[in-house]
Amino acid sequence: MFLWRNNTSHDQENDSLQHESKINELKATIGPLSGHSLQYCTDACFRRYLDARNWNVDKAKKMLEQTIKWRSTYKPEEICWHEVAVEGETGKIYRANFHDRQGRTVLILRPGMQNTKSIDNQMRHLTYLIENAVLNLPEGQEQMAWLIDFTGLSINNTPPIKSARDTVNILQNHYPERLAVAFLYNPPRIFEAFWKIVKYFLDAKTFQKVKFVYPKDNDSVELMRSYFDDENLPTEFGGRAILKYDHEEFSRLMIEDDAKAASFWGFDKKLQQAVNGHHGADGAPSPVS
Repeated sequence: MFLWRNNTSHDQENDSLQHESKINELKATIGPLSGHSLQYCTDACFRRYLDARNWNVDKAKKMLEQTIKWRSTYKPEEICWHEVAVEGETGKIYRANFHDRQGRTVLILRPGMQNTKSIDNQMRHLTYLIENAVLNLPEGQEQMAWLIDFTGLSINNTPPIKSARDTVNILQNHYPERLAVAFLYNPPRIFEAFWKIVKYFLDAKTFQKVKFVYPKDNDSVELMRSYFDDENLPTEFGGRAILKYDHEEFSRLMIEDDAKAASFWGFDKKLQQAVNGHHGADGAPSPVS
């Protein structure tokens, strides 16, 4: 027993040393960085990219370089709420005001509430909220959880395949290891054909994080509840909390977070435009007892 424990501890130390060595190797291969790329590429960032590529330095380097290029042109950290607020009017994606049991930020997605046609704008809105979720992660936590509510989804408003592909691309290629788990709650039959296509866009790690939950399947319900307190979990997901999305309130919270993001990244995000009335969705709906 003693030898087993000792060997386990020794193996963990070796893994830790190997990981640190690979982080330093990746850092060296990426080379000098400047501006926001330097701020983005922390040791924790290097670790996430290595983890996403099973600690293969060459693959992690390629992935990170693609993200650095994407961030330099797409500039996700510079998107302001007033630029995407119209996308949030129905509350189709918003940051919840509660965390899961591990303290992770929670995003609630409601694809049946789609209200616009432009996929490019929809992706900017999604990217903004992923950035916002990361900005609001508690200290020591790096991942978020997704809750996907299919209420209102029909054959007329099922997202196009391009939308799903772009969502997967952004999440798993530019925010690796940011998703802890995604619960798809009670998807309708029409989603099955859609899923058969979408799942081929997912890499193995992301695929394992997607969990289907059906109210009559106790095992899937218990799995979801192992992540969330019943008092926080919205009734749409079988919990006890009644959440009403308030777009004006959410917009106020997002404008506050825009100031926080501007301070973090060290630039002026034209916040005066937001203050002058460019509102979006109200940040985090609160549970109503």
